[in-house]
This record gives sequence, C-alpha cells and structure tokens, in this order.
Amino acid sequence: MARIAGITLPNKRIEIALTYIKGIGRSRSNEILAKLKIDPDTRMNDLVDTVVNQLREVIEKQYRVEGELRRDVSANIKRLKEIGCYRGLRHIRSLPARGQRTKTNCRTVRGNVRRTMASGRTKVDKK
Repeated sequence: MARIAGITLPNKRIEIALTYIKGIGRSRSNEILAKLKIDPDTRMNDLVDTVVNQLREVIEKQYRVEGELRRDVSANIKRLKEIGCYRGLRHIRSLPARGQRTKTNCRTVRGNVRRTMASGRTKVDKK
C-alpha cells in the first residue's frame, strides 16, 4: 500500500488510484503518468518503491493537493463572505451559489422538508 500526500492508495489501476487524492482527477492523473512514462494499466501493488517515490515527488512539488488545496478553497470562501458579495452571502445562508433553482431542490438544506400526508400504500377495506 502506497501513501502519497497522506492518502493510502488502493490496489487498483494506477490511473484510478491517483484520483483518490483530492485535487487529482482522471485527466491530471493521466498527465502525471505520461510525464513519468508509467503505464496507466499497472496496479498499485505492482509498482516498485522508486517509482512510487517519483510519483510522490511530482505530486507534492508540482500540484496543490489535499490539505493545501482545502486551505486555499476555504480561504477563498472566507474572502467572499468578508467582502459581502452575492456568492459570499449564499455561502453564509448555506444556499446554492451557482444559480441553481431553490423552489424544488435543496429543500433539506433550507430546512423545508415536505412530507406527504399519507405516504405509502393505502389500506384496502376488509370484506
């Protein structure tokens, strides 16, 4: 089991296993593998320690992943809240910030849970 950026990667194809790290998706994992000339179909357990160390160096030095990325995102949201822009106000109120509708969706976030009067099957009269 290889650990990269504080994440234990599962024994899957390396192309998929790298996506378990926050900040790395399929395209970025393919880009990293092409840079290091690693076959995307190899399994994580089949990798040699030197290759895992090369992966670790490339990922941690060239990309923002995991804790650093989370810190940047939360700092950006905090900045939006402080300046009082529309997106910041939507984050404060825990509502969708990107123009989604709120009449029918996101009810549970708003605290408006509608339950039907008689949910389930209606009972049949006995003869």
